[in-house]
Amino acid sequence: MSIRLAVMQPLRRVGAAFAAAVGRLDKSLSPSDTLNRLKQHKWTFSDSIYIFHIALATFWITIMQVPSFPLKLLIPILYAIALLIPFTSQFFVPAGPIFLYLLSFFSSKFIPTEYRPTPSVVLLPTLESVLYGANVSDILTRFTHPILDILAWVPYGVGHYVIPFIVAAFLWLFRPKEALHYWASAFGYMNLAGVLIQLVFPCAAPWYELIYGLTPADYTIRGSPGGLARIDRLFHSSGYTTAFSNSPLVFGAFPSLHAASATMEALFMSHFFPHTTKWVFGYAAVLYWATMYLTHHYLVDVVGGSCLAVAFFYLLMPEELKGAAATAPPGGLNTASYRSKYEVYDLEEPRGRGRGSRGNGAIMRDAEAYDLEELSDRESDEEMDITFRSPVVPDQPSSAAPLIKSNGRASPVKKSHRHTASIASLIRSEERGEEGWSPIGGSFAFPPTPTRAQADEGKGPRAS
Repeated sequence: MSIRLAVMQPLRRVGAAFAAAVGRLDKSLSPSDTLNRLKQHKWTFSDSIYIFHIALATFWITIMQVPSFPLKLLIPILYAIALLIPFTSQFFVPAGPIFLYLLSFFSSKFIPTEYRPTPSVVLLPTLESVLYGANVSDILTRFTHPILDILAWVPYGVGHYVIPFIVAAFLWLFRPKEALHYWASAFGYMNLAGVLIQLVFPCAAPWYELIYGLTPADYTIRGSPGGLARIDRLFHSSGYTTAFSNSPLVFGAFPSLHAASATMEALFMSHFFPHTTKWVFGYAAVLYWATMYLTHHYLVDVVGGSCLAVAFFYLLMPEELKGAAATAPPGGLNTASYRSKYEVYDLEEPRGRGRGSRGNGAIMRDAEAYDLEELSDRESDEEMDITFRSPVVPDQPSSAAPLIKSNGRASPVKKSHRHTASIASLIRSEERGEEGWSPIGGSFAFPPTPTRAQADEGKGPRAS
């Protein structure tokens, strides 16, 4: 039973977060809504980045040869339509840097050879020997084994393409939308900068040195899968051989975008989900090793890619996502502000009988953190406003103040825990008595005894 609870509780939480995330989406399909928002938008200097987007995209589409004209015009047309529809624009606008990076990576192969710099073959291995005392990447490739091949393939050949979507999904479900926008911006601009550096500063990877030695390189040489060729042989396929042989950027060793992406993923997960820190950086360390073991990068490439990721992570981090705000639930809600009656009245919250059970207060806080209006019908002992059974004297302080939400509406009255509510009121009666009222004062207060003079004059209160 405990195993079932351990599995079902996370699934319930993910399901609740997914329902809430879908509820937060803009489901409008009317372009007029987007145009109205565009008219009301207050332009700032930071919006000038979109001019750079348009200029760079225009350049890449102009030199693009596949698909040919006029079919390639469908790319900007379809993208413009996606921007006009509110439902799709909420995804395509933040993801603009990522699309620009993908467009740059694909279209870079159409740059005429006469405009490309000569690829460097000896610079990276020389730098590695000077900086680290040896060719570290060469040492790591001298011993290979099928188990090591699988261990390197999982993060390098699978995780690199899958984990960015997993990080985005976690941010979308469990963090404010600003966190997802920040991820798209930092991840996209980092990869775009890496591609531009590789175009301006082309360098050969270790696989080139193993195949061709230190002979000068040119752009007629096709790419190589390096150590991933062993994975193709292991699975009797040719996927990686085909993909890397047709790579648009054959001489894109520095910086390593595999290392940069893994570092960015680790930084985001550790920042927004601190309990995952040791696991995500452990994954990044394995990927660093995999890039060199599979002969795709030198150690200096890995260091350069990691530095690039760190730079973009901190340079683009918004102020509202720093510190404790990074772990806030969607919508800017703070679960700490939703306190149970046990916390409000300094009582110990009862624990469930099951080993994995949680108190109702924790359940309520989780539910309200995702804007859920009601819990499962199986929750029989729901929360109740503690003032339901506490007599309140008019024009006196109300004990419901700690439980009133920020929008000014009191929590709906529910049935259960009536004895707990009454006991809690009695426990705090002495303190409230000092403030001017008591939970027993409204029903059992004795009238003041009149003096003899007041009784004679008929001014004193009558005794019932």
